[in-house]
Amino acid sequence: MLSFWEKESFVEYDFVIIGGGIVGLSTAIELKTREPQANIVVVERGVFPSGASTKNAGFACFGSLTEVLSDLEKLSEQEVFDLVKRRWDGLQLLRNRLGDNTIDYQNYGGYELLQTDDQLTSLEKLDKVNALLMPLFDSEVYRSVPEKTEALGFSTDRVKGLVFNQFEAQIHTGKMMKALQRCTLSMGVDLLTGTGVEGLDEDQAGVGVRLANGILLKAGNVAICTNAFTTKLTHTDLKPGRGVVLVTQPISGLKLKGTFHYDEGYYYFRNYQDRIIFGGGRNMDLEGETTTDFGVPDKILSKLKNDLDHLILPGQPYEVEQVWSGIMAFGETKQPILKRQSERVFMGVRLGGMGVAIGSLLGKELAELITESVNN
Repeated sequence: MLSFWEKESFVEYDFVIIGGGIVGLSTAIELKTREPQANIVVVERGVFPSGASTKNAGFACFGSLTEVLSDLEKLSEQEVFDLVKRRWDGLQLLRNRLGDNTIDYQNYGGYELLQTDDQLTSLEKLDKVNALLMPLFDSEVYRSVPEKTEALGFSTDRVKGLVFNQFEAQIHTGKMMKALQRCTLSMGVDLLTGTGVEGLDEDQAGVGVRLANGILLKAGNVAICTNAFTTKLTHTDLKPGRGVVLVTQPISGLKLKGTFHYDEGYYYFRNYQDRIIFGGGRNMDLEGETTTDFGVPDKILSKLKNDLDHLILPGQPYEVEQVWSGIMAFGETKQPILKRQSERVFMGVRLGGMGVAIGSLLGKELAELITESVNN
């Protein structure tokens, strides 16, 4: 039962944004910038963002060499260039909005580990990819650095090649998300957490947003930014993908500094101070990991530990401190879904595991789409 005051002040909004992750908060910030008098609320079903925004490994990346080459097998050169550009532009928007110190942005560079003869053939196309991306970075992105394999402590039996990316960096995911929340709240946007959305009822007057706690919000327009959980609200072309991540206890004498990938980005690890944060393994069971259920499959965790033992930290003692999972969203293409779903409902979802990179830009583009549609 709502009080008179609650009905007066807490249930009617110009814009309701569903999803309090990177895209949702970025959309709110952009909307408030464009419509400073608008009454806006962000609704998040979890106490913390529910999908991957607070559960990722903190990579400021835009694609390893083999990832880009894999994309070139399915997309034109221009489409691949545009995809990398959107990710890069999104990272710059995030950095400019929050500041490098705030999000603990560290540009140590990134490395890709090549382990098979087939993967080594990617080096033959390295110059081609650098030439493709030259207009964006004005410098070569990828460079073969096999001499660093031993210095970084990797198994020389397992690692046959190493590719360095000078533009890749890492961030502190928790600091980033808290800063986005503070920025959103400081602009006068409301934030409701701990209650999901059960459904939407749209008519000519607006949109009724039915919350799981029984409260009905009234909105002029709605933005859906729930990524992998979007199909619970409306049909759209995406599939969830669960990602497992672990973090070790501090490791004495850790040699690694930077971000690292292998197997076309399905595995990824980095240092955080003197710890290793390591995630991946979804490709071991793509069908089984197409789920919105949080959990940690034993076979994937065992694979991660085995690779720590024999590939990443051979002969070096370590202990796993914590393990968790996050839920991402994928589709037939790596392009996000950005569209007007109906007269008053808009959508920005399906980040393809690149939320840190592209989330801020997608929020900006979604806000632009909404305001242009509403004001025309």
